[in-house]
Amino acid sequence: MNAPLALDRAAGAREVLAPRCVTLDVTRLLRRAGCATPTGIDRVELAYARALLALPTARFEAMLPGLGRMDYARPALARLVARFEQRWAEGLPPGPGPVAQAWAGLRVRPRSDSGAVRLIVSHQHLDRLDRHRARRGEKLCIYLHDAIPAQFPEYARPGGAERHRRRLRNAARCADAILVNSQATARAVAPYLADAARQPPLIVAPLGIEPCWTRRPGAVAASPPYFLCVGTIEPRKNHLLLLQIWRAMAERAPDATPRLVLAGRRGWENEQVLDLLDRCPALRGHVVEAGRVGDAALAELIAGARAVLMPSFAEGFGLPVAEALAAGVPVIASDLPALRETGGDVPDYLDPLDGLGWMAAVQDYARMDSPMRAAQMGRMTRWSAPSWDAHFAQVLPFLGAL
Repeated sequence: MNAPLALDRAAGAREVLAPRCVTLDVTRLLRRAGCATPTGIDRVELAYARALLALPTARFEAMLPGLGRMDYARPALARLVARFEQRWAEGLPPGPGPVAQAWAGLRVRPRSDSGAVRLIVSHQHLDRLDRHRARRGEKLCIYLHDAIPAQFPEYARPGGAERHRRRLRNAARCADAILVNSQATARAVAPYLADAARQPPLIVAPLGIEPCWTRRPGAVAASPPYFLCVGTIEPRKNHLLLLQIWRAMAERAPDATPRLVLAGRRGWENEQVLDLLDRCPALRGHVVEAGRVGDAALAELIAGARAVLMPSFAEGFGLPVAEALAAGVPVIASDLPALRETGGDVPDYLDPLDGLGWMAAVQDYARMDSPMRAAQMGRMTRWSAPSWDAHFAQVLPFLGAL
């Protein structure tokens, strides 16, 4: 990992690393102004907005239907970033006033400077990218977070698989450079680049972790013990495995069964999981839905957990793994390449279909003298949290080279 870059250093030092002019698309960020809690992509976009606000030459834009690309004022974005940081920490919706204010920073866009780099770090416009032509001399850099809906259409919303394939094809055809979060994502998008017969430069830049997730002095797992699963309740996250395990444990030994806390909203295509949550008597009192929680509350939940569980069938990066390990909390995760990239040799990895293996691991970790948990805590001393400074130490020179 690259040496950290202090983004608050003198402007002159920053400009050596950055392109002469980079324009960040913040359309999706504006549309998230009314949301109480962030997604993983929201966290990435917020980090990019914060970092590029520190660059004097950076510009910002948003795409409006019928109007096209419009400038977004730097002071308005600075206020919006500060508002996001506060509201997402609290987990509270901002109300109608701030949502309207978020769009007040738009203004007519002057002609772009020759040699500018346009940067899109969400998948917001990628399915219709060919409708928005680049300006003369402009380079386009796209951040691809994963190829999961295209790879695994069974986990996508109806129509989501083809929409994501279109995004990937457009990125392959139009991008002058591509950023990805893991080697696993790089391998997943490679066939789309090959189909387009183009090889735009691509770098793997792991995502950073915010300071709120770092280990808290004196933090210990709660008693009675609980386990935490973080993420939208959707088929890809494999909540069904955990609910079946908890039902079996609760039916055999209800008094000895730890709690399972689910942090995340209810998603799609989930009838069997929702039926268990709503109607299974054995799970009552043993499985708790925390729903959407702000970052401060989520950090508290992570800090008190015996372990964070991530039994997913597919991931592009695995932010909850990094956030848990940064907090000094063990992780039990599916044996996926992306999660191994993020967690290294620290977590205990299991096949996402190995129900008996997951049950045995949970029962071991629930013990106060758990040998598996103690072994992972020992391995954790060798793990270093990825930082946004290291991320931008890779990305900014890459953009500058365009």
